[in-house]
Amino acid sequence: MSKPDLNLLVTLDVLLAEGSVARAARRLRLSPSAMSRALARLRETTGDPLLVRAGRGLVATPRAIELRERVSQLVQDSEAVLRPAETLRLERLVKTFTLRTSEGFVENFGADLIARVGAQAPGVRLCFLQKADKDSTLLRDGIVDLETGVIGATTAPELRVQALFRDRFVGVVRSGHPLSQGELTPSRYAAGQHIYVSRQGLDKGPIDEALGRLGLERKVVTIVGGFSTALALARASDLIASVPERHTGNLRVAMHSFTIPVPTPEITVSMLWHPRLDGDPAQRWLRGQVREACAALR
Repeated sequence: MSKPDLNLLVTLDVLLAEGSVARAARRLRLSPSAMSRALARLRETTGDPLLVRAGRGLVATPRAIELRERVSQLVQDSEAVLRPAETLRLERLVKTFTLRTSEGFVENFGADLIARVGAQAPGVRLCFLQKADKDSTLLRDGIVDLETGVIGATTAPELRVQALFRDRFVGVVRSGHPLSQGELTPSRYAAGQHIYVSRQGLDKGPIDEALGRLGLERKVVTIVGGFSTALALARASDLIASVPERHTGNLRVAMHSFTIPVPTPEITVSMLWHPRLDGDPAQRWLRGQVREACAALR
């Protein structure tokens, strides 16, 4: 069975609207004979005369009257699909964007990001989901619009990635802690009691490897699942937390931060999104707001 010529929908829409072969021909800039041939094809395709002679004019058949609104809507929908995307009107945008991020990202960048978005698009709401792993399923399924985090081996290769900022780990203790005074050597740092942050329950990482190369080992007295928890413990005790500097700026207020006295690798925090959202104007705007919020806190 041959496929119908969808161009005939436009012709049928104009014919049914005008009720005249001559007027439909002028509107579509065709000759009357070309429009008559098009009407003949439509009659053959639909199995209905569509327009029949009544006196000196044409009237629509019951089948044509039934089709009129449906055909008109189909043509309008097709034109909407094929026309260029409309300019984004932020003041009229009503939408909830879902971002999957770490707690530290929300705590440090969330307030500024919400303020930026609200100032430009008051109808937009941000929903933050906690990122407990690097599984990309929620991005693939369209449940999440955007993620932030460090790219890992399990990150889906098809995702779009853009770096936001580089971060480094710093040591943090309460105000007045012994480590806030005097020279901080690797041995003095290692001799303290440490908090280790790990979602998987691990108790060693790059800092321990760097200390090990110097023949030193730090004592980890507790393991927690997040940096905010580690800082809360350090603030209320003599424990030492090691946390990302930029991710925890707001949470370290009134605490003493210091450069860890052994080499530690920097990390790159990026945002990730699915390729299908690449060209969407609202999504591009959202990604721009995230970039600006991160750039503002240096």
